[in-house]
Amino acid sequence: MLESFRLDTRGVREVLIGPEVRSAVDGLAGAIAAHVRPRVPTGTAVSVHGYTTDRGAASVTVEDVRAMAWQARDGILTRAAGEVGLEVRTWQ
Repeated sequence: MLESFRLDTRGVREVLIGPEVRSAVDGLAGAIAAHVRPRVPTGTAVSVHGYTTDRGAASVTVEDVRAMAWQARDGILTRAAGEVGLEVRTWQ
């Protein structure tokens, strides 16, 4: 039986901002972008931007003024995320 547990927050922080997590996050973001591109008109820019907050993070952006409507109507980003194995949930 585990009598005590102490979370190594400094160690967790190092892992979350480390190169392995950065690589995994960037790879997933790139895969999402690849799944979005066929859903938008040819020539529409889809960009991936990696960044770090308290952990590795990335954004996928469809650079078109109609992108919000495409997401609302067709779920272009949500579907692409699901296709790479991610679960998208509403923020609460």
